[in-house]
Amino acid sequence: MDPSQVEIPPLKDLTIENITENVHLINSRCPNPRLKYLMKSLVKHVHDFARETRLSTDEWMAAIQFLTQVGQICTDVRQEFILLSDVIGLSLLVDSIDHPKPASSTEGTVLGPFHTHDAMTESNGGTLSHDPDGEPCLVICTVKDTSGKPIPGAKIDIWETDSKGFYDVQYAGRQEPDGRAVMQSDDEGNFWFNAIVPVPYPIPHDGPIGKLLKLLKRHPYRPSHMHFMFDKPGYDHLITALYLRGDPYETSDAVFGVKESLIVDLKTVTPKQAKEYGVAEGCRLLTYDFVLVSDEEARSLREKEAMTAMEKLGLRMKLLDGLPVPDVD
Repeated sequence: MDPSQVEIPPLKDLTIENITENVHLINSRCPNPRLKYLMKSLVKHVHDFARETRLSTDEWMAAIQFLTQVGQICTDVRQEFILLSDVIGLSLLVDSIDHPKPASSTEGTVLGPFHTHDAMTESNGGTLSHDPDGEPCLVICTVKDTSGKPIPGAKIDIWETDSKGFYDVQYAGRQEPDGRAVMQSDDEGNFWFNAIVPVPYPIPHDGPIGKLLKLLKRHPYRPSHMHFMFDKPGYDHLITALYLRGDPYETSDAVFGVKESLIVDLKTVTPKQAKEYGVAEGCRLLTYDFVLVSDEEARSLREKEAMTAMEKLGLRMKLLDGLPVPDVD
C-alpha cells in the first residue's frame, strides 16, 4: 500500500502502558466492523497476557519457533494446527459457541485432523472398514429433527481408525480410503452400516504438539470413538462423534472431545437383527438416534447466547450478520 494514499493516525511515544492503545489507534480505520472488533480484542488480550506474565524475549521467540514448526509439519493429510487447537480446548469451545444445541438435540464435538473428502459413497448396509483384524460391529442409526420428524436425504460422513488405532491416511502409500464412508439417510431417516469396534489411539505425537504434551505431563490418547458429520440444507451443520462407555481415556481425552450425551454402550446383535441386517448373530451393535437442529433454531439460539454473553461482560454490542460488534451508533 502507498503510505501517501492512507491516512494513518500519528503514534504516541510508545511505552509498556500505551502500546496497546496505539495499536488500537492505527487499526481503527479498518472498514470491516467485525474484523476491527476481532483485532481490537485479540491485541488487548495478547498484550495483557504479555504484561501479566512479564513475557521474556526468549519465551516469545520459543513460541514463534514452536508455531513455525507446527506449520512446517502440516501436509495435505496432517493438520498440526487443528491438533494444536484441539489440545488446548479451543476447537471444542469454538464449535460449542458457533453451533449451540437445544437440550433435545445431538451435541457437537471436535472434527479432528483426519477427516478427508475422498471417502467412498456407500448405501445402507455398506462396509466402512475392511480391516480383517477389527471386531465386527453393526451400526444402526436414525436422523430426526427436534420435533421427532425423520430427516431423509441427510448426507452423513463417517470415519474411524483401524483395529490398531491408525487412520488410513497415516499409512505411507495409501492407495484408497478405508475406515470411512459417505452415506445418506433413507426416507425414514435411517442409516446403517458395517464397521469395526472403535479402539483408543494416540494423536500424532512425533511433532511439536507431542513435545508440548510431554512438557505438560499429558498423555496423547483419545478414547474409542467413531466420527459422524451431518449436512442437510435447512439444518445446522453437525460434527460429532460417539464414544464407548468405560474406555480408559473417557475422562482424559487429549483433545477434550468427550461429552456425556455422546457416550454409548455397545450392545449385541439379536437373532432377529442378524437376519434383518445380514450379519452374524452375537456381533457387536452400536445404535444412536441423532437429532439435528434447523438453521433457524441454531441462528436464534446463537444470537441469544451471544447477546447474553456480551451483557455479562458489560459490553454494549449489536449483531452484524449474526455476530457481535460494538454498538457505536
